[in-house]
Amino acid sequence: MRLTLGPLQYFWPREQVLAFYREAATWPVDVIYLGETVCSKRRELATRDWIALAGEVAAGGCEVVLSSLALLEAESELSSLTRLVENGRFRVEANDMSAVQLLRERELPFIGGPGLNVYNHAALRLLQEDGLQRLVLSVEQGRDFVAEFRAVGVPLPQLEIPVWGRLPLAYSARCFTARALDMAKDDCGFRCIEHPDGLPLATRDGDPLLTINGIQVQTSGHCDLGPELDDIRTSGIELVRLYPQAQGMEDVVRRFRAAIDGGYSPTRVGGENGYWHGTAGKWCVTP
Repeated sequence: MRLTLGPLQYFWPREQVLAFYREAATWPVDVIYLGETVCSKRRELATRDWIALAGEVAAGGCEVVLSSLALLEAESELSSLTRLVENGRFRVEANDMSAVQLLRERELPFIGGPGLNVYNHAALRLLQEDGLQRLVLSVEQGRDFVAEFRAVGVPLPQLEIPVWGRLPLAYSARCFTARALDMAKDDCGFRCIEHPDGLPLATRDGDPLLTINGIQVQTSGHCDLGPELDDIRTSGIELVRLYPQAQGMEDVVRRFRAAIDGGYSPTRVGGENGYWHGTAGKWCVTP
């Protein structure tokens, strides 16, 4: 089982991003995903900067993957995507079908991100014909879903599943953070940089509901599938993903690394596991 660090979902200052990945390059992870997946207006790092950073991180010996946007809305974003696809060295995590098309046209193998939303064998087979080598499962695709895929008996690509962090639930052309702050999307002031782990959203009764992160909606709490690692391993999933957070990420990495190397499942740290068990994601199910 391989340990991966998923793409950064939040908008951090440039120096914070660079410092984070300088440290991450020394952590015991097997794969690091780099790139902006949420909002093209987040330009602290341009496409060329992500590609240059990929070269620096790869020098540490781990696999590096460049991740694409999950929602493209402008011609300029397509141009940036083309530069990402044509980087000449690193595989790309395609998070929408425009990335798949560009990769297929160039006959480049790729990784299917959770933004592709692959729910049936026909779609998966077509993507494999286009060059898909690894599929990152969508957040609600748990144990039973994987078992159903395997029961059909068709060859599957490598499978990867998020096991830690706030999970991406949906994307919209509208910016939730700007709306929450009573600002227009086109004049947002990049205010999401003030919320390094997203902006909590509660019900009228004050109960945690969701986390808003620009045009992305996330779970309110963290997913933690540490105790399910044995179950995940048995299901044949080869890679487990941790989503970056502003504080304490190295401790999270080392906890999962020790568990994988030691062949045991760590104790849950206040997280949720509902999707893996086929119920609401916000629940914590006791196996």
